[in-house]
Amino acid sequence: MPPCPSSTLPPDTPILSVSRLVDLLKEVIEDNLAQVWLRGELCNLSRPASGHWYFALKDDTSLIRAVMFRSANRTVSFLPANGQQVLCCGRASLYRERGDVQLLIDRMEPDGIGSLQLAFEQLKARLQQEGLFATERKKPLPPYPGSIGLITSASGAVLHDIRTVLRRRAAGVRLILRPVLVQGEQAPEQICQALADFNRLAQTDVLILARGGGSLEDLQAFNDERVARAIAASRLPVISAIGHETDYSIADFVADLRAPTPSAAAELVVRNRCELEQHLDQLDGRLRRGLRGRLQQTRQQLDALQRRLRHPRQTLQWQRDRLHWLRAGLQQALQQQLDRRHQQLALACQRLDGLSPLRILARGYTLVEQDDVQARPLSRATGLLAGQRVWLRFHDGRIPARLEQDGPAQHP
Repeated sequence: MPPCPSSTLPPDTPILSVSRLVDLLKEVIEDNLAQVWLRGELCNLSRPASGHWYFALKDDTSLIRAVMFRSANRTVSFLPANGQQVLCCGRASLYRERGDVQLLIDRMEPDGIGSLQLAFEQLKARLQQEGLFATERKKPLPPYPGSIGLITSASGAVLHDIRTVLRRRAAGVRLILRPVLVQGEQAPEQICQALADFNRLAQTDVLILARGGGSLEDLQAFNDERVARAIAASRLPVISAIGHETDYSIADFVADLRAPTPSAAAELVVRNRCELEQHLDQLDGRLRRGLRGRLQQTRQQLDALQRRLRHPRQTLQWQRDRLHWLRAGLQQALQQQLDRRHQQLALACQRLDGLSPLRILARGYTLVEQDDVQARPLSRATGLLAGQRVWLRFHDGRIPARLEQDGPAQHP
C-alpha cells in the first residue's frame, strides 16, 4: 500500500482505494452472512417479464434491497404482495459497482401463516371472484345414473368403500375406475387428464373425485389451480369427496356437489334400493290411473257412437222422409214462382195491348205513313205536296195512295 503523501499523516499510514474497500466489505459480508434468515415486510415488489423478483425488506427503522431469481421463486407456493410479512432465507452480497448491500433470496415463507394455507386462501379468493364457486353454474346430478366414473387411487380404501355402498344400494350401477396419483407433483396433471378423458369418452353419467384423509400437504393436488379449472370445465357433474368431513379443498368449492366422505359421495349419487322401489311403485300407480282414465274416456266415446248406430234403418228412413219433404217443398216453391211469373206476363201483355196503335185503328181510324224505308207516320198536313205518295195503314193492312193537292203552307 503506498504511503500517504500528506504531510499531516504518518508516512506509513495505509490508504485504500474505493474499489479495494468495496472488495474488502464484499468479502467480509459474503463470508460471514452466507446464509441468513430475515424477517421483514415486503415493499417495492417488481416482477418483470424475466421472471426474477425484485423487492425490498423493511422494518420500522431500516430497509434492504433483495432479489429472488426465477430458478428460486418457482418453489414459492404463495403469491407475494407488498405489505406482507415474510421470512426470507438467503445470503448477503454487495453490489460492487454501487457499493449497495443486497440479499440474494433462496427461500420465502409467509410470516405468521403457513405458505400452503396462504396459497390456498389466495387461490380461493381469486377463483371465487371469477365466479367458479357460483351456485348457478352447478350442474344437477342425474336421478338414476347408469354408470359412475371414479377418479382416485387404485390402492386406497376409497375404492373399497364406494364399491360397498354401490353393492348395498344399487348393484346394477356400473363403476368405472380411473386410477390416478392423489398426491405428489404428478398428481394434478393425472387428475386433469382423467377428467378430460371421462368427458371425451362420455361413458359415464356422473364423476366422483375422491381420496382419503391427510394433512394439508397431502391434499395439495386438490388445491391446484389446474385441477380446479378442469372441474369447472367438465360437462359431466363432479362430486368431490376429499379427505375427512372437516377437510376442505379448492376442488370442493368448484365441484357441483361436495360429499364429506367418499362413502357419502356414493350414497348421494345412487338412491337406496327401497327408495327406488317406492318410486317405481308411485310411477306404476300413476300409469295405472292414467290408463284407467283413458280407457273410461274411450268407452264413453264408443257408447256414444253405438247409440248413434243402434237403429240404422230408422235413421235411413228418417233421412228419406226428410228428403221427400225437401223435394215436395222445392216443387211447390218452384210452381208458385212459375205462377207468379205467368200472372206478371199476362198483366204486361194486357197493358201493352191497351197501348197498341192497332187497337185505335180497329175503331175506324187510319194512319198515314211516309213512303220511305222507315215508314214514319205523318202527324200533320203542313208541308205535304200534291202527287206525293204515302201509305194508308188500316187495322188489317196498308195500301198506297197519292195526294191530289198540297197541304197548308208552313208559317214562317
